[in-house]
Amino acid sequence: MTTSSKKIVIPGGGGFIGRHLTRYFADKGWEVVVLSRRRNERQEGARFVWWDGANLDAWVDELDGSDAVINLAGRTVNCRYNKKNRRQIYESRQSSTEVIGEAIADCAAPPSVWFNASSATVYRHSLDRAMDEATGDIDLVEPGKPRDKWEFSVDVVNRWEAALFDAPTPDTRRIAMRLSMVFGSGKGGVYEAFRNIARFGLAGTQGPGNQYVSWLHVVDFLRMIDWCIENENLEGTINMCSPKPIPNREFLKALR
Repeated sequence: MTTSSKKIVIPGGGGFIGRHLTRYFADKGWEVVVLSRRRNERQEGARFVWWDGANLDAWVDELDGSDAVINLAGRTVNCRYNKKNRRQIYESRQSSTEVIGEAIADCAAPPSVWFNASSATVYRHSLDRAMDEATGDIDLVEPGKPRDKWEFSVDVVNRWEAALFDAPTPDTRRIAMRLSMVFGSGKGGVYEAFRNIARFGLAGTQGPGNQYVSWLHVVDFLRMIDWCIENENLEGTINMCSPKPIPNREFLKALR
């Protein structure tokens, strides 16, 4: 198969990470299809197809014969954690993952690999050792932190990943991307939010300042995706973050 004949489908790919993925794979000669709930969304290098993130529809045909699927769908967590928003955070992630699993299961030629967004917030905050995929501590009480806050984040990830790995897709590799914050240029990214905080003079040390900030540059993220596609033995949960997190006070000092 030549590079020009490859196809990638990106559900929820209209945001910061999705736009970078589109440019990256379009430049490599791939056909890029973005599944979006916004009917008039456009980006050079991609073909946009409407979906609602919950129901099977015409979009399922795009998955049949594709090489890779990268699901980024989910309501932003940059919001107040009230009851309504929490419900939408849960439902948008779980329903989109479940319906993609249904679609792949029905494909005559299913994609080789299915990446699904997840989050590194599933791990406890640690000052004593690294939290890796094999030995990271999950579902542990974090002293001094409100139980409903950390418990919610862990539960979101557990449900999200369960929807991925419970899907009946035996011919498709599945990778849960336990993402840290992804930094890079462009509108809508987390760096833009932090930069605005700094501009208003609000980027002082948060709390004790020794809590670690896990991060990843978007270029390294794109290379990780490429590496995972090429290495066909890779599946399961993968931490996508830099190997050296930095303390909050150092991060915010650099930001200022």
